[in-house]
Amino acid sequence: MMKTPSPWASSWHRLLRPQRYSHAISRCRPRPAARSCLRAQSFTTSTQTRARVAPDSNNASSPAKAALPPNMRIVPVSPSYFTAQPDYTDDLLHLEMLQRKYETLPTLPLAQAPRMTWITLQDYKRRLGEEVKASRFSRLLKVLYRMNRIHPALMPAEVRQAMGAYQRDHDPHRIIREPRPIDKFGRSVGLGRRKSSQARVWLVEGEGEVLVNGKTLTAAFGRVHDRESAVWALKATDRLDKYNVWALVQGGGTTGQAEALTLGLARALLVHEPMLKPALRRAGCITRDPRRVERKKPGKLKARKMPAWVKR
Repeated sequence: MMKTPSPWASSWHRLLRPQRYSHAISRCRPRPAARSCLRAQSFTTSTQTRARVAPDSNNASSPAKAALPPNMRIVPVSPSYFTAQPDYTDDLLHLEMLQRKYETLPTLPLAQAPRMTWITLQDYKRRLGEEVKASRFSRLLKVLYRMNRIHPALMPAEVRQAMGAYQRDHDPHRIIREPRPIDKFGRSVGLGRRKSSQARVWLVEGEGEVLVNGKTLTAAFGRVHDRESAVWALKATDRLDKYNVWALVQGGGTTGQAEALTLGLARALLVHEPMLKPALRRAGCITRDPRRVERKKPGKLKARKMPAWVKR
C-alpha cells in the first residue's frame, strides 16, 4: 500500500531547495534596517521645521534633499509628549530629578523649614491649560516640601529657581487668621469631624459640666476610652473644672463621635485661650485625622480580607 504524500511536502521541498526557489526565500528574509529618524529640536509645525523635514520639491538639486533619507519622522524632544498631561509630567520629572541630585545635602526638621506658600491647584491648572487631579498635584507639592527642607546656606541655585516657579507672590508671615468671636453669653463654638461623625461644641466658663446631646458624658459614651477622648483637650491643659461643655454630635459610631468631640472642643478652647495652641498641638487635639474606613472590594470579604482558599 503506497503512502499518500502530504500536501505540505512539496512546500517544504521547495523551501529546502534555494537554488530553484530563491525568490521565495528572499521574501522570508528580513530586510536590513536602513531607516533612520530625524530628531528635531522641538516638536513643532513651524515653517523652519517643515522646510528642514520636507524641502522644496522644485529644488531637486539641493544638497539638503540629497542628504535626507527617504523615510523619516519627527521625534518629540520630551517623552511626555504622548502622555495625557505632558506639561505636568515634565514638571514632576524635573523636580524629582533635582530631588535625587541633591538628596545627600543636609536638611532641616520640618518645623524649622522656611515657611512657603505654594500656588493653588486652580492656579496651576490655569497655567498649564491641562486638567490635573488633586492627587497628582499633591505629589508635586510633596517633592517641593522635601526640597524646601534643604539647609538655606547650602541651597543650590537651580533648586531655588525651580521652587520659585511654584511660589505665591504674597508673604506667608503676614497671613493672620481672624479670631473667632465669643457671643454675648460668653460662649465659643468649635466644629470637629472624624470619619463620618461631626460634632458642634459650645464652651463657656463654668464648673466642669459636660452634656452631649442632652446626656451626661457617662450616659453618652459607655467606654472609658471614649469618655477620656471626648474631654482630652481639657484634661491635657488642666482645664477640666473651669469650663462647661454643651455638644451636639451626629453620624458614625461612638469612637468617631468622641474623637470629633475632641477636635471641636480644642477649637472652642482656642477661642478663649489662644496661647494654649502649642500644648494642644503636642497633645494631638487640633489636628484633623483624615483617615476613613476603606471601602469593601468586590470578591473580598472586607476592604482587603480575602476568603479562605479551598483546594477542592
